[in-house]
Amino acid sequence: MARSAAQPGPAGGDAAPDGPDPRRWQALAVCLVAGFMTLLDVSIVNVALPSIREGLNTPESDLQWVLSGYALAFGLFLIPAGRLGDARGRRAVFMAGLALFTLASAACGAAQSSLWLVIARLVQGIAGGLISPQISALIQQMFSGRERGRAFGMFGTVVGISTAVGPLLGGLLIQAAGPEHGWRWVFYVNLPLGVVCLLLAHRLLPDTPSATRVRPRDLDPFGVLLLGTGVLALLLPFVQAQQWPGNTKWLLLVLAAALLTAFVAWESRCTGGRVQPVLDLSLFRLRSYWLGCLLILLYFAGFTSIFFVTTLYLQSGLGYSALLAGLAITPFALGSGFAAAVGGRLVGRFGRPLVVAGLAMVAVGLAGTALAVHLVPGRGAGWAMAAPLLFAGLGSGLVIAPNQTLTLAEVPVRQAGSAGGTLQTGQRVGSAIGIAAVGAVFFAQVGPDGWADAYDHGLIVSVAFVLAALIVAVADVGAGRRGRGRNERQDTDATRSPA
Repeated sequence: MARSAAQPGPAGGDAAPDGPDPRRWQALAVCLVAGFMTLLDVSIVNVALPSIREGLNTPESDLQWVLSGYALAFGLFLIPAGRLGDARGRRAVFMAGLALFTLASAACGAAQSSLWLVIARLVQGIAGGLISPQISALIQQMFSGRERGRAFGMFGTVVGISTAVGPLLGGLLIQAAGPEHGWRWVFYVNLPLGVVCLLLAHRLLPDTPSATRVRPRDLDPFGVLLLGTGVLALLLPFVQAQQWPGNTKWLLLVLAAALLTAFVAWESRCTGGRVQPVLDLSLFRLRSYWLGCLLILLYFAGFTSIFFVTTLYLQSGLGYSALLAGLAITPFALGSGFAAAVGGRLVGRFGRPLVVAGLAMVAVGLAGTALAVHLVPGRGAGWAMAAPLLFAGLGSGLVIAPNQTLTLAEVPVRQAGSAGGTLQTGQRVGSAIGIAAVGAVFFAQVGPDGWADAYDHGLIVSVAFVLAALIVAVADVGAGRRGRGRNERQDTDATRSPA
């Protein structure tokens, strides 16, 4: 595994023949700013919900859709958008998504009713889904070898910081603009960034060498329909777990299984035919790819649910303001951002064992966070959890970026968009499952004096997801060592055999 990350390998086979683009680092900066915007909007709205409720008289059900609508639309469009970028050109799809995201952000900020805001958030999520897979695909296209690890390290820094620092930035904006209209600036802040990124993207981002003019039927519309409805049926009961009473919602999982099975059967028929499949199933023959996708799904189930229950505990249980709740989570963001940059440089040397070490650190840090809440009850808990959250953040930085580098290391560049979209769909599915599972345990334990106990139980579920990801990573390390041992024995036998 380490070798595949350090060398271009098969993934470098589609790279431009003229050598690396001299403007690749500037182009990467544009991609990272756009990625920061789209991922920030997953978490920044959490602390803005009370302000939105006050400003628009929004019912609870609509508030949930302000959050889950974005996540649903984002997750639904990742794989089709990745395939579209591979076929039509990543720069064109990136710019279209960025323009739509900027306009949708303006519409969110100008919303005059909760229905207006929900619809604008859905469009914003679609735009985010168009942008995100192009970023990992462009990194695959522009970089190779150790540079690719560094670039994914920077992207991992953005993923970790944007997710964790969202509540802090949201709290600062609401504090500055006031509770009635402060929530609008959570969206308006995207406008100048979006305009500048759009101009720079046109100038700096490279074309896709393999892109051609394509007809709609060449993009596998039936496969997109099966995949989209399958992912929707899979995600919907989780994102609506608190608002949809009863157990009938879980029947959608049966429908999701049927739709996704039909999708796999259809894609298998498309392979080698006139229709290009939206997802090349041969990618899952690569151990590094399918294990990396499974690992990140499990990890994001534990990773994003941490912020969900922590902000709930601090704001609703301890009476922290949005700003103070965001500050309490900042150590995780700082640790994650620092370690992601380091992890991107080290992944070529250490490979998957680096991810194993990071997952172990996250599990220990979260256990320490739960212990700190019990040792320092009351409003001092925010200070007590700073050190273990910092340690967990350092571990997280060694997971996200290195795993992305290792997972995509053997993927051909011509398939980088759909492969990256699939990987990020796993992140979105994991986030939805984790928040639903941890939230269900958390709310079941909340009582008159039970906030700390509820938080403790929620963190136990988060740690369980992280430990499951750790088991996958250890299994990958073991399989890699066995594979190298077989190769060495074969090489030894070949040298001993007579010529």
